[in-house]
Amino acid sequence: MAGILDLLNSDLGKTIISGVSGSTGTDQDRTGSVLTMALPVLMKAMERNASTPEGAEGLLGAIKGKHDGSILDNLGDLFGGGVNDEVVNDGDKILGHVLGAKRDGVQQVIGQKSGLDSGSVANILKVAAPILMGVLGKQASQNNVSSTNDLGGLLGGLLGGNETKNEQSFLEKILDADGDGSIIDDVAGMVLGGSKKKGGIAGLLGGLFGK
Repeated sequence: MAGILDLLNSDLGKTIISGVSGSTGTDQDRTGSVLTMALPVLMKAMERNASTPEGAEGLLGAIKGKHDGSILDNLGDLFGGGVNDEVVNDGDKILGHVLGAKRDGVQQVIGQKSGLDSGSVANILKVAAPILMGVLGKQASQNNVSSTNDLGGLLGGLLGGNETKNEQSFLEKILDADGDGSIIDDVAGMVLGGSKKKGGIAGLLGGLFGK
């Protein structure tokens, strides 16, 4: 299964970055940087949430229902006339549910490292969150995920499945960001001094965080 960062490098990913950029009025390169940092963090947060029976049931219900992947079939329409309020409000709810109290800290860390204010990061993520859920829904359908037991494999596969301890630690650390600023140097230092493996999340994020 292709990981979430492989998706961003694909034609579909380029369409998503371009569309989100146009919808939020944010530079494409910075939009791409935000999504490259944020999507693995959101996936990790979902994996955390799905580790409880209630969380797993909730996520499975969402990707079998409203977020079944059909949003990906009409990206031209979605981005064509500007993303409608329904999608943005849905994204807002997804972020609140997935990140909870960590949301502001996560947006702050990503904002400071991408050169955007946290409000701009929030706008990007509100549009991206329903699309990410759609990716999950489509992958679940293609991989016949029908029970909560299958969810861990699906989420792990999209995260790359073979994360190093550095990558795991990095994602956990961002998720535990409290927005006080001190986390940012810790995270950047850890990623830059972390995995030398270029193919993983840490390798890719190391390049971004090293700007």
